[in-house]
Parts: sequence; C-alpha cells; structure tokens
Amino acid sequence: MSTTEVSAELGIPVGTLRYYRSSGCGPASFRLGGRIRYRRADVLAWVAEQERNSRRGQGVA
Repeated sequence: MSTTEVSAELGIPVGTLRYYRSSGCGPASFRLGGRIRYRRADVLAWVAEQERNSRRGQGVA
C-alpha cells in the first residue's frame, strides 16, 4: 500500500503518517522502487496495537 492509500484508509493526514514513520511510531514500512510502501497486515497490526494502547492510555499522540 502507498502512503496515500494508508492515509485514506485510516483517515490520517499524509503528513501525520510521514511523521509517525520518521519517528518510528507508525506502521512498519519499506522502500520498493524508491517509494515507501506498507503491507496491509502491518497496517492492521499497528491499528490493533493503537487500539490496545488507547485502552491503557498509551496511544501514539
């Protein structure tokens, strides 16, 4: 998935997703052909982790 696709699917601005990636607190990503890509499974796992953390008061933000 591209950054734009993940942004649209999660309702997170592209800039915020880039910030999460640069600070190491976003979903796992990798470069493919010079572009940042995300595996759907990694995005879903990150969302699940955010849900668990928010229940404990430990979200990303």
